[in-house]
Amino acid sequence: MGSLIKKFSVVALALFVGVVFVLNSNTYADEEGSSGGTSISISPVSKILQISASSVYEDTFKISNNSESPMRFEVYATPYAFSYSEEDDAYKLGFSKETTYTQIARWITFRDVNGNYAETANFTAGPNETIEVAYKISTPDSIPGGGQYAVLFAHTLSDDATSSGIKTEASPGLVVYGRSDGETIVSGETSDLVIKQSMVVDGNEKNIINASAKAKNTGNVDFMAAGSLKVTGIFGNVYYETKADSTESRVSIIPETELTVSDSWDDTPFFGMFNVEWTVYLNGEAKETITKFVIIIPPVIIIVAILLLTIIIVWITIIVRMRKERRSKFVA
Repeated sequence: MGSLIKKFSVVALALFVGVVFVLNSNTYADEEGSSGGTSISISPVSKILQISASSVYEDTFKISNNSESPMRFEVYATPYAFSYSEEDDAYKLGFSKETTYTQIARWITFRDVNGNYAETANFTAGPNETIEVAYKISTPDSIPGGGQYAVLFAHTLSDDATSSGIKTEASPGLVVYGRSDGETIVSGETSDLVIKQSMVVDGNEKNIINASAKAKNTGNVDFMAAGSLKVTGIFGNVYYETKADSTESRVSIIPETELTVSDSWDDTPFFGMFNVEWTVYLNGEAKETITKFVIIIPPVIIIVAILLLTIIIVWITIIVRMRKERRSKFVA
């Protein structure tokens, strides 16, 4: 019987070591290196302005050539909108869909090198040179109330031989947030609030406390949506907290759009018990809050606990059998 117990202990130990080795042997694919930074940049990256009907607004932005070679680029305006994708069940950013809130893209023209305003204009910037581009917004006699959104793009142009001749290489953009002086309706709603204890990072699932929610703009002007994630211990000590005005979880939501707000505690320890609170803010006001008690336990600890429990059960079973055998021999 002693040899049986000894063999069982050896097998259990070998199984435990093998499981731990497998769980800790992660394979990582080599990351593909990037080919370098973009050679063109735009400043500023956004513009907020108040607009009225039958008016002209003039402004400028800067395009910088950050390379050591001359660069040609073209500027033009496109709608700034989101379209719903049934395949991904999400809203995707696009620059071709026209809505009531993207009419401003039609009202924008750019001053070319000859001083004339047109829908598009071409420029050339020398090495490390910054060029200032002038544009104007000419509103019609009647404009919709609420917000108006467009993107001013600067496309670099290349003379490399292609099937279509000239091709675009980089396209930084400036987002224009227009607010008309008509009726402004700021309203929104939240849904699908959820708190999770794991997430996929670089193709691997890791124990990271995270939360997400959907925020929908039901008004006619953009607003900021944000989430506040707060993680406390069982004794009330705060381990992690993001404020509602933190830029990490903020997203700008334009009308007729529903976007995801999310946040995560990237330094979540491998073991612990936590109280998690997730609050979603729309336009600076708390809209909805959920809470969850989360226990983080590594798979290795779970497997070790199962192995130990199995060993204890088998050990007790063996001891009980040995006692029964001794009693039967004593009675005989």
